[in-house]
Amino acid sequence: MKETLTPTRLAFIGIVCGLLLVSALFAGCTQSTTSAPVTPAATTALVTAVSTPVASATTAVPTTVATTSTPAPTYTASQGNLVVYTAASLSGASKTIGSSFTAAYPGTTVAFDLDGTQALKTQVENGAYADVFISASNSYTNTLQKEGYFINNTIQKLATNYVIVILPASNPANIKSLTDLAKPGVKIAMAANTVPVGTATTAAINNLANSTYGQSWKNATISNVVSYETSEPAVAAKVALGEVDAGFVYQSTATAAASGTYQSLPIPTKDNYLQTYTIGILRESTNQAQAAWFEQYMLSSAGQNILNEYGFTSP
Repeated sequence: MKETLTPTRLAFIGIVCGLLLVSALFAGCTQSTTSAPVTPAATTALVTAVSTPVASATTAVPTTVATTSTPAPTYTASQGNLVVYTAASLSGASKTIGSSFTAAYPGTTVAFDLDGTQALKTQVENGAYADVFISASNSYTNTLQKEGYFINNTIQKLATNYVIVILPASNPANIKSLTDLAKPGVKIAMAANTVPVGTATTAAINNLANSTYGQSWKNATISNVVSYETSEPAVAAKVALGEVDAGFVYQSTATAAASGTYQSLPIPTKDNYLQTYTIGILRESTNQAQAAWFEQYMLSSAGQNILNEYGFTSP
């Protein structure tokens, strides 16, 4: 018996068929979206693309950067360059010495490294290069000699120097004598005891206290020290700038200064400390012939006259 399809039944069948068709289309779309990107080949390619630049950047970094230091410069006689490690208190005289030596020995120039002798000693011990060493203290020369840094028979006495007190030109603290260094409120600069002029200053203060002014003067004077410097020129600069009322320096500094820079108070010779400067050629010098010329020049009347002009005395 043939079944009659009513309009209602036909509508129901149409809806079912439509749903089936939509379901099939949806399944097909889902499969094509999720399966294409996620394949082993695509994953491998992605990893390779990311990792390759990183590996390349890593291998491009030199492996010696962290372990290789900059080599020290090498100076040879043909270059005509002398490196002279020089006590800072020769700062004033160094320019005249350099130009005069070059005039006497054409083609040879001098590069002065000026600093506190204690700092220069440390540089040499740490491997810094120099041809000649000029020290403001025998103690540092003796230490370097014992450590094997000098050509021993080249070590010579070069000059001497006494300690002096300098004041700003305007003398704001109205210091008239060494006694006034102990007045309340006076500001004094001196070098630290690790610096040759600091050692000389301490010795002079002790001598003055013992011979003339007494321990109370010494204690008050030391209490007035507001700055301990690492070089002699640094003390002089404090005074010149008016940052302190007085400073202990070498007499050569006062002599070399322009007129009107400082007032000064001498320290009696009997209480003073005579600092002896030495000169010597360093064993590592690759320029020993010209270093010997320089040392001979400094010990000659020409070199000694320059030193005397700048307030140094002959050894």
